[in-house]
Amino acid sequence: MAIHLPDTNNKLRIFKGAPDSPFLAPRGVYLSDNKLLVSDTGQNRVFIWNQLPTEEFQSPDIVLGQDAATGTGRNQGSKVSASTLQYPSGLWSDGKVLAIADAWNHRVLIWHEFPTQPCQPADVVLGQTDFSSNEPNQRGVGKPPSEHTLYWPYGLTSDGKHFWIADTGNRRVLYYDQMPVENNTPADKLIGKTSFQERDYDHTQPIWPYSVEIGPQGQLAITDTQYYRVLLWEHWQHGFDQPASVIVGQPDWEANGQNQFGLFPMANTLNWCYDSCFSENGLWVADTGNSRLLQYNKVPQQHNQSADSLIGPRDFATGSENAETINGTSNTLYWPFSVAILEGTMAIADTGNHRIVLIDNH
Repeated sequence: MAIHLPDTNNKLRIFKGAPDSPFLAPRGVYLSDNKLLVSDTGQNRVFIWNQLPTEEFQSPDIVLGQDAATGTGRNQGSKVSASTLQYPSGLWSDGKVLAIADAWNHRVLIWHEFPTQPCQPADVVLGQTDFSSNEPNQRGVGKPPSEHTLYWPYGLTSDGKHFWIADTGNRRVLYYDQMPVENNTPADKLIGKTSFQERDYDHTQPIWPYSVEIGPQGQLAITDTQYYRVLLWEHWQHGFDQPASVIVGQPDWEANGQNQFGLFPMANTLNWCYDSCFSENGLWVADTGNSRLLQYNKVPQQHNQSADSLIGPRDFATGSENAETINGTSNTLYWPFSVAILEGTMAIADTGNHRIVLIDNH
């Protein structure tokens, strides 16, 4: 399904943020308890709407990361603190707890009561010893990781009890038995490495894990951006000691080509994929470099499986740059980085178009 506006069926809406301070390259989007959460990544802030917006521009209820609603500076143009952000990305919330992947501060922030005030400070920081620190792996570039540290964490998720962080720069996913309540809490287990001190990698493990997601039957999906693939496990517990059972986007473990080294995309290829999202019995993949979302009606059960449908281009063989986009990309998706689904509503971070696309599938 291509994105064409205006939508006469009123099932598709475009949302561009606050009237006086619209989005700039929003990379993270999340739906929870009818709330819309957006990581306005290019302007170092997170917007929260307590009800889904109904207009193209609508002021948020809460802005986190900036001391002014229109502020945009990294760490508010000053030093890092419990109230600042620098390149926020992944989001998760159950309507009560909120977690933000504060990627370029090499940390994850957690609010144990959902924020109600602008620029509200976080309650817990992971990846750093305190709120005033933001070195990669706590001691700087080139230092080894540990169970306490993070390096460019872009993604995170929870099933309401356990907690996962895509520790992208350390090429691993960290697992916590429960939502941490203290600063610098160590991870309990990890996926992608045999020890917490490793950073080397091999092709049978996530190379650049940008997103981690848990399915309704406990499935695990890790979007492995640098190898243009999504790795799937039948259950998240298998991820600690087994390679993924299914590879989406590549035919085998040795393959690592953009669109499998083809000139054009196909129904079974990926190009700079950054997110995935389980939906009922199926899976959606943000195939970012191809400016499309791929839909698998059922969670893939074999390597290299073709998608069933798509949102964005007119067909599976159309890439991001084509004749239809020569005069602009507003009638389609352009580099979508993340997708969220809640009770029939889909939200897409249409990053290259600096907007959120909302689709009502009821």
